[in-house]
Amino acid sequence: MEGEVGNFIVVWIVVFACLLYCYTIGKFIPKGTTRLLALSIVTCLFLWFPLKLTTMHLGGLTSFFIAWLANFKLLLFAYGKGPLSSDPPIPLSRFVPMACLPIKIASTHSRSESPIQETKKTAKKGYLVKLSLFGMLLKVYDYNQYIHPKVMMSLYCFHIYFMLEIVLDMVAYVARTVVQMEFEPPFDEPYLATSLQDFWGKRWNLMVTSILHPTIYDPVRSISLRFASRKWASLVAIFTTFLVSGVMHEFIFYNIGRLKPSGEVTCFFLLHGVLVSIEVCIKRMGLHLPTIVSRPLTLGCVLVTCFWLFFPPFLRFKPEVRGCQETVAFLEFVTTGRLISPSNASCPYI
Repeated sequence: MEGEVGNFIVVWIVVFACLLYCYTIGKFIPKGTTRLLALSIVTCLFLWFPLKLTTMHLGGLTSFFIAWLANFKLLLFAYGKGPLSSDPPIPLSRFVPMACLPIKIASTHSRSESPIQETKKTAKKGYLVKLSLFGMLLKVYDYNQYIHPKVMMSLYCFHIYFMLEIVLDMVAYVARTVVQMEFEPPFDEPYLATSLQDFWGKRWNLMVTSILHPTIYDPVRSISLRFASRKWASLVAIFTTFLVSGVMHEFIFYNIGRLKPSGEVTCFFLLHGVLVSIEVCIKRMGLHLPTIVSRPLTLGCVLVTCFWLFFPPFLRFKPEVRGCQETVAFLEFVTTGRLISPSNASCPYI
């Protein structure tokens, strides 16, 4: 753990230095291919940095934050687009957290102070409920030997959702404190989705959606329009977007588990790309299912495909064991100040 913490600190110091370089580049090199070439060394480093971290939490989050989101934001920045570009330029104090953290500034036009405060209160209540449910979920794992494997996989779905929302909300809270701005929530009640298009496009991990749309969907659709109709161009763009998402998830999985990629995660996203494309075609025909049918059907489709393609490679690197060991090692450091290797930590729940 001592070496991991040291590597983590060094990696993020260099990340901040790289972002300072990118900010400076933006002031002196005009947008376009020349700026992209100047930023390419940073994007390569951001792909390499997560490989220097071996723990699931530090390595996984660093991979998600900088190898995926930061690199895609810098790609947009190279051409004067995205959250890092504005006229006049945003200050460095906002550029750095906006670049390396999964946050997006909330749109405040035509919104009064009263609705904003009401939204904050509702979000806090929902956050406390989800935090309580997450704690209860961890307690359920004590009895996993009595629970059917398929039910356990269902619980893993909620575990991932609760964990991601809690972590991303904490990151957003710290960033909000630093830059004094409101940010959009990372999720929008994905369990209420009425279609796969609604789930992936408007409810699940909205930061990823907001980055994939301008970096992958829009360019691919624009290029496809030269050779195909609007209908087929949008379908090609949807499929390509899911393909890129699958490849990036494979990369993150590799950084977490250091196991040879099996391609199952990419197949999971390709399958959903096909299903979303079919949904779009059906909706264009004017066919819509009632909410009472579409909502459970959507959630069931996500769960079944997760059981089939998403969770098997995820469970191969034993995330429940490694996660528990890393948590025990972290608590040992907080309570005693002693750094121990997670592999030497004894997990009381496993």
